[in-house]
Amino acid sequence: MARGWQKVPASLPPQRLRPALLHPSNSRVCCQVSRAMSTPAAVTTTVAGKDKKQATLSPWIKGFSGSAGGVVEALCLQPIDVIKTRLQLDNVGKYSGIVNCGQTVVREEGVKALWKGLTPFATHLTLKYALRFGTNALYSNLLRDKDGKLTETRRMLSGFSAGITEAILIVTPFEVVKIRLQSQKGTSKATMKYKGPINTAGTIIREEGLFGLWSGGSPTILRNGGNQMCLFWAKNNIDRVLWGKHEGDGRTLAPWQSMTSGASAAILGPCATCPFDVVKTRLMAQQKQQGVAPRYKGLTHALMTIPREEGLKAMWKGLLPRLMRIPPGQAIVWAVSDQITGYFEKKAIEDAQR
Repeated sequence: MARGWQKVPASLPPQRLRPALLHPSNSRVCCQVSRAMSTPAAVTTTVAGKDKKQATLSPWIKGFSGSAGGVVEALCLQPIDVIKTRLQLDNVGKYSGIVNCGQTVVREEGVKALWKGLTPFATHLTLKYALRFGTNALYSNLLRDKDGKLTETRRMLSGFSAGITEAILIVTPFEVVKIRLQSQKGTSKATMKYKGPINTAGTIIREEGLFGLWSGGSPTILRNGGNQMCLFWAKNNIDRVLWGKHEGDGRTLAPWQSMTSGASAAILGPCATCPFDVVKTRLMAQQKQQGVAPRYKGLTHALMTIPREEGLKAMWKGLLPRLMRIPPGQAIVWAVSDQITGYFEKKAIEDAQR
């Protein structure tokens, strides 16, 4: 039994159950979560022998700051995402590269085809960044020591946990819908199976069941967990090394500084997790039909089948468009997020000094 928890017998009468659950020792975790979700606060920390105020922002503020850049990122970078998906689904060598893929899509389907799946993509980005930044702040606040400090290992754990959370709750179902829409070829809606985001989701649920929206969930969890672990750890350390910026110090970086840090921090994750991204796309794109065995049976089977049939390099298909999309996207998001968090950090420190 973990420390701080009191065992509640299964036969405990109902009238005694509530007091037992509200026992002070049992409420410790609830208090920690409540503090982690609280409004901005400033604590005094000692750095190089000097006392400095450090602001800890609530997950609500961090979540808002993250979602603010999501819509802009979606509008600017959706064409690259479409090209990435087409390249990853190309197992017959139709496209010779990024430029050729983009030109082929425009020539055969029109310019608007580069923004296929924009609605679910923009919605999913806004919600994803709100959840990512919010839950990372929540986990970080829960893992801080009594002095409000967060070790590098715990920072990475916070990012990994935030990535898992967003993958399960938001990323997987939205990406299944987006990839089904993007994988369709043609210009006439009448000849396409999926007519739009809502129709796509409804068709998947009707034909494959509710869990069809979570196809490819395992590689998505591994991809997003790894990506966010690298992202939050790298962003914090790049800010510290390049600009002398420490989280919670009340300083607001210039937009170009935030963009430099954000873009740089977003390179490591995609390089390391690209095989999971390829597997995720293949699993999400395949449609389940009664009596027909799917080409890929799951995460492990896909990880073994793709290199065997297409070579090891196939596991990094779409990496270049990912690197063309994710770092610029993170540059946009962090430029917006840092302005918002910097304002609230400064305000929290000023309020504490009054």
